[in-house]
Amino acid sequence: MNSSMSAIEILSTARGHYLIKGDLTFSSINKNSAKMLNFAQSPALIKIDLRQLGKIDSAGLALLIEWIRLARTLQTELSFEHIPAQLSALAKLCDIAEINLFNSTTQ
Repeated sequence: MNSSMSAIEILSTARGHYLIKGDLTFSSINKNSAKMLNFAQSPALIKIDLRQLGKIDSAGLALLIEWIRLARTLQTELSFEHIPAQLSALAKLCDIAEINLFNSTTQ
């Protein structure tokens, strides 16, 4: 993928810590996007930093929810840091069960 803001880039900043760069939108996500994080090879706690997240839409929210479900299946705790207001609003609008994971924080 190229490094433009429309492409998804996942950078490992430390073991179990990832930084998401780019957009999480219908146009930037494909069927392999859910596999971009290797939960099976990760520690018991994974932190995903969203400070460099560009745009996000319902497809991006669905991808994050899929990551939550994959982590739960493998009994891995998943947390999000630097959650953009756009994501919090979208999660609230969609009234999803995982909304507490997408509340804006100042971490």
